[in-house]
Amino acid sequence: MSVNCSLWQENSLSVKRFAFAKFSEVPGECFLLFTLILLMFLVSLTGNTLIALAICTSPSLHTPMYFFLANLSLLEIGYTCSVIPKMLQSLVSEARGISWEGCASQMFFFIFFGITECCLLAAMAFDRYMAICSPLHYATRMSRGVCAYLAIVSWVMGCIVGLGQTNFIFSLNFCGPCEIDHFFCDLPPLLALACGDTSQNEAAIFVAAVLCIFSPFLLIISSYVRILVAVLVMPSPEGRHKALSTCSSHLLVVTLFYGSTSATYLRSKSSHSPGVDKLLALFYTSVTSMLNPIIYSLRNKEVKGALRRTLGLKKVLTMKR
Repeated sequence: MSVNCSLWQENSLSVKRFAFAKFSEVPGECFLLFTLILLMFLVSLTGNTLIALAICTSPSLHTPMYFFLANLSLLEIGYTCSVIPKMLQSLVSEARGISWEGCASQMFFFIFFGITECCLLAAMAFDRYMAICSPLHYATRMSRGVCAYLAIVSWVMGCIVGLGQTNFIFSLNFCGPCEIDHFFCDLPPLLALACGDTSQNEAAIFVAAVLCIFSPFLLIISSYVRILVAVLVMPSPEGRHKALSTCSSHLLVVTLFYGSTSATYLRSKSSHSPGVDKLLALFYTSVTSMLNPIIYSLRNKEVKGALRRTLGLKKVLTMKR
């Protein structure tokens, strides 16, 4: 369906307001998708908030692994909140427009949280490598200062890449049409609206993806290869099981996140399909964020215990009031 945007600057050279494409002309399909995404959003928001609170309020979880997990939960909250509310509005409302500034802000925060998560997942893999392959030196090599440094570097990298990519994309002219064939202001669909040569932007996106997605992924793979070698030579079956169980949750999260993002940002422009891109975006913005707290809580007795204590504390406080 064509969208009448009335979005032109006075000089008619650049679009100053965009509109997201309608998912379907069938109202029932939009409502069904709205309900599913809303449920996933609420589960993600609740689960990640509870995990962050449980870790912060449980002294027994003040260790490097759970410090990074708390950061990951906060990232997931920001990641989903930067995209999902506007997506939900566009599914059930005719008000599907977004200003140039709003689109730029959404893109920045989406990239910021996404790149930070890539770096943080690599830091978590390094933490598991140190814990299993160098247990005698773990306490000194993964001190609070080192953990804080790795977390800060992850957040700063996300901020730098987010600012750089957003500035690079929005320095282009968007001559129309104004309709973004996507749920939110993502890089590939916005590039498709730009007029002029976008080859430099495509190259910049690919380089950023290689450096900030593929490189951390290689570090994760390298860490887990060394972990696997160390586990295989362990004489105790109980030791092998404990070592693998501490890594399985993180490895599953890595597979879900990197699989979907790599399929989106490491492909050439010619191979992008709006339908496939939407499905992938729905997966890494909604599904993975919902699954992360479930994966970590179900497979970790300490997190489950902390969650029970946190929920019990909330009930006591509510009763006292």
